[in-house]
Amino acid sequence: MNKSRVSWCFSLGVLTLSFGIQSVYAKDAFSTESPWMLGDWNGQRTALQAKGYDFSLGYTGEMATLLDAEHSSSHGTEYADQFAIGAHLNLERILGWQDTEAQITITERNGHSLSQTSNALNGHLSSTQEVWGRGQTWRLTDFWIKKQFLDQKLDIKVGRFGEGEDFNTFDCDFQNLALCGSQVGNWVGDQWYNWPVSQWAARVKYNIRPDLYAQVGVYEYNPENLERGKGFNLSTDGSHGVIIPAEVVWSSQLGAEQLSGEYRAGYYYSTADAVEINHPEQNAHKQGGWVVVKQQLATHHGDTSRGLTGFMNLTVHDSKTNNVSNMQNVGLVYKGAFDARPKDEIAIGLARISINDDVNDSNIVNNSVDVRGLQSEEYDAEIYYGIHATNWLTVRPNIQYIRHVGAYKNGENAWVGGIKFQTVF
Repeated sequence: MNKSRVSWCFSLGVLTLSFGIQSVYAKDAFSTESPWMLGDWNGQRTALQAKGYDFSLGYTGEMATLLDAEHSSSHGTEYADQFAIGAHLNLERILGWQDTEAQITITERNGHSLSQTSNALNGHLSSTQEVWGRGQTWRLTDFWIKKQFLDQKLDIKVGRFGEGEDFNTFDCDFQNLALCGSQVGNWVGDQWYNWPVSQWAARVKYNIRPDLYAQVGVYEYNPENLERGKGFNLSTDGSHGVIIPAEVVWSSQLGAEQLSGEYRAGYYYSTADAVEINHPEQNAHKQGGWVVVKQQLATHHGDTSRGLTGFMNLTVHDSKTNNVSNMQNVGLVYKGAFDARPKDEIAIGLARISINDDVNDSNIVNNSVDVRGLQSEEYDAEIYYGIHATNWLTVRPNIQYIRHVGAYKNGENAWVGGIKFQTVF
């Protein structure tokens, strides 16, 4: 990304923050209470929603700068961003199709990741800017239709979308990739494609009871969808199989205060051939599983919209074909710690990424061991303060620490400063 774009994006963030905090007279555009920066278009936006048309335009920007490193003296700063343009259609209101809805989303990514350009972060398994990746280009990210049957117990979704939208889902408030979003897609990314990549897919969900459901999906594996010039590729010519995830999800309400939570457990299997790490002449099939836990642990003086929430993600992957054998992350988020800032958040998270032993064995056999030694675990930590500036702007300054960059035992240890802001126009 050139300097002028970085300057423009940073200026946009400062400008919108300034408007959001200082604008007390605006009841529409730039109103702190409006969910949209540009307001309700004199009531037309709400009127369109009532008719079934919900349009959106969002922006996410992330800046990262190397603060310090154990061995490297060079520093750098990078900026990456994403625009997302979407329309959610309530087809029951629009066409009279009962319990039917559709979604279209187009995304555009730009910029560079510090993890890709900094010598200190050479080989970084995670990323200091989660919004970077999968080709900095325009993409058709969502193009699906969903319908419910059997008194809304059965839910079927078909079209183009990514696995992480429905399976192994998790919040993406942290800036470090190892603490953001669907983690399976981060460590099996050669076949499991998260946002913003889409593929032909189908997902069937059944609500066993109001707080419990099970689901299974089938997702096309087509490497051509990753190519820069094929963001709107609808062909299946390059398909090599399918990814089949299955998951059970329980929504909890614990204790007298009915503390809310979500518990996910799932498994995936790929029918596509994958080369075995220690036997390149042989193929196998990727498979693995995950557990995701998010649970509110305490309220803030009885206010359930505020308080302490804990989370945990765990993924495991087969040793024959996958470089990462397992990963875990844990963390805490406190919302509304200060009465003067009831919607602000303080969060801390720690992730551990473990390399498959077969990778080291293969490198030893092939005499290709890195000068930094064998690989074991990389640790990524982040703490952020989320400023709820307005209902349409959140700013999250953060500090990240990466230990054993690339999971090398003699790898770099680095401190990174970041700022992530999300705007809804």
